[in-house]
Amino acid sequence: MPSQDSREARAGDLVRLVHEPIDLTTLLGSSPADGAACLFVGVVRNENQGRGVERLEYEAYEEMALPLMEEIAAETRRRFPVTSVRLVHRLGRLEVGEASVAIATTSPHRDEAFSACRFAIDALKAKVPIWKKEHYTNGTAWLEGPEAG
Repeated sequence: MPSQDSREARAGDLVRLVHEPIDLTTLLGSSPADGAACLFVGVVRNENQGRGVERLEYEAYEEMALPLMEEIAAETRRRFPVTSVRLVHRLGRLEVGEASVAIATTSPHRDEAFSACRFAIDALKAKVPIWKKEHYTNGTAWLEGPEAG
């Protein structure tokens, strides 16, 4: 049975919020029908809009975030001929260079895998209640909307 922060949306799909480093190897599975696997990894960078970033903190409204992530996985499947959709976002404190979000899609063809992966990350950033607090060398700020990506 999946833990509270992990749900299987459909066979091969994975939707998860985690408090530990994202294990990218769990996202790379494929089926015999797959000719492509696309993996996007968002990483904490050391600068945003001219300000030096020391670390980030992510918080989520988990009871709302997981169902929305499941909807994104289902919508990705409806729009693109993919065999799996995997969405994982990390919460808590992250240091520069650590993975904050990972999206993986598999498909018989690369164009569909790339398009599905792009759709899923864009939808996640636009719809899921996850907030980012940036810690700078001279203060902090909570970011939302497009600048939170």
